[in-house]
Amino acid sequence: MKAARIAHSIMLAWGWRRALIAFLAGALTTLALPPFNIWPLPFLTFPVLVWLIDGSAAGRYGGMVAAAGAGWWFGFGYFLTGVYWIGHAFLVDAKTFGWLLPFAIIGLPVYLAVFTALATAVARLLWTRGAMRVVALAVAITVAEWLRGHVLTGFPWNAFGYALATQSVLAQTASLIGIWGLTFIAVAAYASPAVLFDDPADTKRRWLAPALAFVVLAGLAGYGLWRLDRTPTTFVDGVRLRLIQANIPQDQRFNYKQRQVVMDRYAALSDRASGPNATGLSDVTHLIWPESSFPFFLTREADALAQIAKLLPDGTVLITGAVRAPETVPTEAVKRAYNSIYVLDHDATILSIYDKVHLVPFGEYLPFQDFLERLGFTQLVRVSGGFIPGDRRRAIAVPRAPRFLPLVCYEVVFPGEAVPRGERPGWMLNLTNDGWFGRSPGPYQHLQQARVRAIEEGLPLVRAANTGISAVIDPLGRVVDALPLGTEGVLDARLPRALPPTPYARFGDAGAALMVAAAFLLVIRRRRRRP
Repeated sequence: MKAARIAHSIMLAWGWRRALIAFLAGALTTLALPPFNIWPLPFLTFPVLVWLIDGSAAGRYGGMVAAAGAGWWFGFGYFLTGVYWIGHAFLVDAKTFGWLLPFAIIGLPVYLAVFTALATAVARLLWTRGAMRVVALAVAITVAEWLRGHVLTGFPWNAFGYALATQSVLAQTASLIGIWGLTFIAVAAYASPAVLFDDPADTKRRWLAPALAFVVLAGLAGYGLWRLDRTPTTFVDGVRLRLIQANIPQDQRFNYKQRQVVMDRYAALSDRASGPNATGLSDVTHLIWPESSFPFFLTREADALAQIAKLLPDGTVLITGAVRAPETVPTEAVKRAYNSIYVLDHDATILSIYDKVHLVPFGEYLPFQDFLERLGFTQLVRVSGGFIPGDRRRAIAVPRAPRFLPLVCYEVVFPGEAVPRGERPGWMLNLTNDGWFGRSPGPYQHLQQARVRAIEEGLPLVRAANTGISAVIDPLGRVVDALPLGTEGVLDARLPRALPPTPYARFGDAGAALMVAAAFLLVIRRRRRRP
């Protein structure tokens, strides 16, 4: 059989051919993610990883070194093609940061691939014959991906489970076991076709793993269809949202000389009705502007506050992102700042403030800040000393609507951490500025991860982004309405109603941990019975 010969040649590949095969397999896996969403593609690429680990047996230390090498190249291909768009941010101020572009594009995937290398090395340590080696790989990758989401502040971007989550019916399982449980199922299912090319004399057993994977995915789809069908989108009475997607260029957003131009742009858009029955701001209860909307400290610009008060009719609340100065004497120079969300009443009275807790390394602060600044380095936002992290994530009360959970930018991508236990809000609000990344896959991937948080928690999510994609998402991850990427626009929408707490909202990652632990015990039992 031709396919069997291909599998055998992959197992025997060595040197640069082995590295190239692993790299290409990882790179192609990225096409399963947004905006391409070719979610069945990993059924072709993950078996390649299995065969590469099979072929590692001749290497040193039981093949762990060779397996780690294959895993690193697979991960490097996956992350290089999956997060290359981060390089766009270094071109916003190319004179200052352009020279760092190759280091950013290559350095981050080099680091992230270490976790995939760790996974394949551990998988090789647990390796056995037959379908159970696929389970060993799923266990090892899931644990490594969890570590990737937590080590050094964590970066869980594009966890392998998001390939399945591109399909709404499959994504509903996240309400039970979260993205880490979905990652375990995704890796096990995607890798299962590798078993088809095992011992040709054992035809029945060769088909067992793919058949079981099909049954599991069919079960997930059945659950998803049932959940989507029985849970229509309902809305909170009396809440009318207006999201502003100003599409302001990055060089203008951070230029103090453009402050009036920016304010005028927001004011004009805010008073623009987007629906056939809308009439200015008179029927809007909550006006929402994106992250860091102003090139100045809002509370230090009396003219801006006066313009906001003039804009807002009685009964309308403004929720906006803004950089906030720490508590200092007004005449003092500000050395550090907060990335914040303000809630302002119709007279521009500040009702609440939230300061971003989970800051972006190298974007909003530098590790070893003082040392690197003395060497001449600075973070992308160019705030001297870097941003100050907030003290804790918390829900905020807002007039005329349920309490909401503020999430600034990529705070929304952290599963289990986005919504603090014991502070269940009525909705989540994600203010972001994906304008750093242009018309790349980045904003699409960001939106998808926000949708999965909504499914996990059973909470609606409202997303206001400077350049898009702004959206209103119901608690099952359905996009109620959205504005396309890279356009200026106004989105009028109702607020979806929250669901009762999902199993994931109640128990967090416990379900995924139990599943992975049970699978690990099965692998150990298999190894003891027949190495």
